[in-house]
Amino acid sequence: MLPGDSVTRPLADEAVSESLLHYYVAQIKMDVTTMTWASFVLLSVFCVVLLKLAESTKAQHNSGNNPHFVSFQNQFFSVYFLALLSDWLQGPYVYKLYSHYGFQGDQIAVIYVVGFAASVVFGTATGPLADRFGRKRICIAFTVAYSLCCLTKLSRTYAVLLMGRVFGGIATSMLFSTFESWYVYEHVESHDFPAEWIAVTFTRSTFWNGILAIAAGMASNFVAEFLEFGPVAPFMMAIPCLIACGSLVAQWPENYGNQQVNFRRTYINGLRTILQHEVVALLGLIQSLFESVMYMFVFLWTPILDPSNPPLGMVFSCFMVCIMMGAQLNTLLLGRGVRQERVLALAIAVNICCMLVCAFSTSAEAPLPGLSFAAFLGVELAVGMYFPSMGYLRSQVIPEEQRASIMNWFRVPMNLITCGGLLWLHQGEAAGGNQVIFMSCSGLLTIALLAYVRFAKRYQETKLPEHNESKPSVM
Repeated sequence: MLPGDSVTRPLADEAVSESLLHYYVAQIKMDVTTMTWASFVLLSVFCVVLLKLAESTKAQHNSGNNPHFVSFQNQFFSVYFLALLSDWLQGPYVYKLYSHYGFQGDQIAVIYVVGFAASVVFGTATGPLADRFGRKRICIAFTVAYSLCCLTKLSRTYAVLLMGRVFGGIATSMLFSTFESWYVYEHVESHDFPAEWIAVTFTRSTFWNGILAIAAGMASNFVAEFLEFGPVAPFMMAIPCLIACGSLVAQWPENYGNQQVNFRRTYINGLRTILQHEVVALLGLIQSLFESVMYMFVFLWTPILDPSNPPLGMVFSCFMVCIMMGAQLNTLLLGRGVRQERVLALAIAVNICCMLVCAFSTSAEAPLPGLSFAAFLGVELAVGMYFPSMGYLRSQVIPEEQRASIMNWFRVPMNLITCGGLLWLHQGEAAGGNQVIFMSCSGLLTIALLAYVRFAKRYQETKLPEHNESKPSVM
């Protein structure tokens, strides 16, 4: 052997290995991209089929034939969908905007955590405020707070952006509690519609929420990329939606919770109700665990799939189609006599399986992005089944006069768990850390499933008689 062979052979072997690696990565990119487009087409077809099947269910049929209920639904949807659209318009470009302004990953993580912390600190106050001053007024306050959040995105100052996330955290807490509280009160107390129709509204809301998310993603991409207005443009698009939302809310009738107690007492009573009534505490535990995993997933999927260079916009669209499919599966199962609490259990079980698959597919040594993508679709399917069931069960177990405050208490552990997960994700750990996160998520969901077993037993014991089901709650 020549003296130089010992040097040139390792170099040649390294070059061959590098070429094979580049070929392997290229094949993965092609496969995930092809898989994304094919999945979107197939999922869209399945979604249409499920929609047609779900439309034939008894609850959908009965409520669809009631013109007063349809009119009431449209009154609610015209406002709520504008609020959701303003939220979705901001979603695709939040991280990119902060990165565009030159902030590093750990700085961006802190901005996100501030938003969740704002929901913990200030969000719990929105319930008592809504009960005392009126839910319509708090819905209008939501449009103001979220508009301010959007306007702060025009600034490159870190402190201003942090303040914007505070406004965003408060607004998000209002969005996912006060609107629902207003609707349930009007549905039951003002219109005296059957309680099972609440699930119909939440199912339709989840379905159209997916449509809005797809449309918002496309619109954001159009103004930010195609028109080259930059990542701040979607936030400016959200402001007219919020203004229109506030104008329509102003036409709503006002409703209240318990106005006879002060802010502090209402705040404490909501917590006392949770601690004294096991069925409420268990439902809150299930919600906190499931939704904390959901929010951590939101921050995980992009960095996991991005190295394979898939069309992220279409990946997002696939996720939204799966959410819509989950909502229609919920309706279909209800039409076949499956109870809401069992649909909730199915959603949790599906999510556990998907998280375990993700723990396997995100191995640092041999990542499988195609398998991760398939598991992510399952996660979103579970989310679509979860929200209508959870919305209905909340309407049955939470006392009407304490609804908003209790729902905000539910968000406290959810935000704490999410903040802890985000800080863990941005501590510069190795790529293998994703596996630990997914295993932790499956552990949280397993606890949620165990809590469901106890909840289902207590819920059946305290459930209202069949002829009184139109009047929540079970307490």
